[in-house]
Amino acid sequence: MHWSKEPGGGAANAQGGDVEICEHLREAKDLQPSERVCEECIKIGDSWVHLRICLTCGHVGCCDASKNKHATKHFHRTQHPMIRSIEPGESWGWCYVDEITYDLSRGTQHARVLG
Repeated sequence: MHWSKEPGGGAANAQGGDVEICEHLREAKDLQPSERVCEECIKIGDSWVHLRICLTCGHVGCCDASKNKHATKHFHRTQHPMIRSIEPGESWGWCYVDEITYDLSRGTQHARVLG
């Protein structure tokens, strides 16, 4: 796949796929969690609703439906832009910066914009 950046914007076009994607997806890694827990919630004795993994560093945090929102707090602290759900049966990813949802069922190199 050949990537080209759109002039003046953050989106890139995946040549051969006609899919507009953001530049942050190109830097994302197909990471797997070492554990399926929110360590920050465990440290404070709290629970979570769903889990997300950072596609830059592998940090696992709880979703925005959880009261602590550790995945989003990780983004604000680190500026790592891409996450994906690690819930069973879910394969979507999210770019915090460009607010784009992706189908990552075939990995980041074959991502498709959802919605």
